[in-house]
Amino acid sequence: MKVGALKEIKPGEARVALTPDSAQQIGKLGHDCFIEAGAGVAAGFSDELYAAAGVTVLPDAQALIEAVDTLIKVREPEMEEVNRLREGQTLISFFWPAQNAEMLEAAKARGATVIAMDMVPRISRAQKMDALSSMANIAGYRAVIEAGNNFGRFFTGQVTAAGKIPPARVLVVGAGVAGLAAIGTSVSLGAITMAFDVRPEVAEQIESMGAEFVFLEFEEAQDGSETGGYAAPSSPEFREKQLEKFRELAPDVDIVITTALIPGRPAPKLWTEDMVRMMKPGSVIVDLAAEKGGNCDLTVPDERLVTENGVIIIGYTDFPSRMAAQSSTLYATNIRHMLHDLTPNKDGVVNHNMEDDVIRGATVTHAGEITFPPPPPKVKAIAAKPKEKVKELTAAEKRAQEIAAFRTQTRNQVALLAAGGAFVLAVGLVAPEAFMRNFIIFVLAVFVGFQVIWKVSHSLHTPLMAVTNAISSIIIVGALLQIGSTSVLITLMAALGLLMAAVNIFGGFMVTRRMLAMFQKS
Repeated sequence: MKVGALKEIKPGEARVALTPDSAQQIGKLGHDCFIEAGAGVAAGFSDELYAAAGVTVLPDAQALIEAVDTLIKVREPEMEEVNRLREGQTLISFFWPAQNAEMLEAAKARGATVIAMDMVPRISRAQKMDALSSMANIAGYRAVIEAGNNFGRFFTGQVTAAGKIPPARVLVVGAGVAGLAAIGTSVSLGAITMAFDVRPEVAEQIESMGAEFVFLEFEEAQDGSETGGYAAPSSPEFREKQLEKFRELAPDVDIVITTALIPGRPAPKLWTEDMVRMMKPGSVIVDLAAEKGGNCDLTVPDERLVTENGVIIIGYTDFPSRMAAQSSTLYATNIRHMLHDLTPNKDGVVNHNMEDDVIRGATVTHAGEITFPPPPPKVKAIAAKPKEKVKELTAAEKRAQEIAAFRTQTRNQVALLAAGGAFVLAVGLVAPEAFMRNFIIFVLAVFVGFQVIWKVSHSLHTPLMAVTNAISSIIIVGALLQIGSTSVLITLMAALGLLMAAVNIFGGFMVTRRMLAMFQKS
């Protein structure tokens, strides 16, 4: 099969759906690769690089469309591109079928198969083809870089001879793929980072990245997730509580990055005009939902504006395109994985299996029919199970539990003591006196050692520590056996050995604890 990448015709779009590396991988599936001349130049891939990778470079879009069986591109096609498709030809790109009913009808009329990369179901097996997540990851990273470029101060705090510089305070609204990427970038740059999401189950992810989760005391927030990994729309009551929290934070934050966007729906308004007026001059708002109306009231798509009180609002809609080389590499990899699933035998023959959850979910037109919307996938997207609320015990119940635990512990200890005493008595009946004396010392040493080690935190039990403690324990046991010798020299050496082994054990734990404290926040 012949696979060809079109040059993007949308003004300012620098990405390309095929890279020299992905072309070589697609070739291993039995396909021949073609590309329109100049398609990868804006992303840093010259026609010469493609030719060296075995890709055939064709002069224009018309020649490419006529030559190939499958077309791949990034942006949703223009109507003129759809009207060039022929019967049986396949187009793989972003398509947004819910917003492009006219193009769906045009593709159906042409008899073409359209695979929409934005419709890839969010199930575990399809993660390698999830172009939405790939692009959102880049957008979140780039949003922080753009904010830093427009922010007049450092992200990280510093103490210099000229004075103390406080760290920037960053608020990320929405902890999806873009939000988590923004959080990671902001934290790595040294800013004090806070994040909000209606799904409380993402709090652990946020905190594990070094950010603070902004928790909202509201009952509905316990179940804000929706199938597919997106947040569900909030009720008016919850939204008011949410806006109240944002108004509380607005005067203190320096940078706000909003990422709340669900495909097929207008962007919710989360940062209102009055919140913008509360912010300090020089503050920055980066609205990643600008293409769908924006999360901020004042956002203007594709523009950077400065408000009367000096707040900078960035509404760019081409963040992935601003990192075209990286975006093209990730998107081309998503396309390659899609072609891999379409070519299961790696023989260059496409098997468009409509029984496959991923292929069926992404296919919006096929065999002269509109197949959008798809049925729910047989394998559901895994949603985080909400934590069960722990029942609060009464004082009487807590007391009863403590008494029961104490009785059980006492019973076990008495049983072990009785069994140990019986064993020692049994051995004493048949063993010589010298053996019993040494045996009792050995048992006491084991007991003392067990009690000491058992109280130590597990984080201190490194493999090296375990080995050195074992050696030191053997030395201590030997020293205890010899310290009662009639020879003064032997007694002195045993005492020194006992002292140095004890110093080694306790000193090792002390040094390890100090090392661990270096990596703990005060």
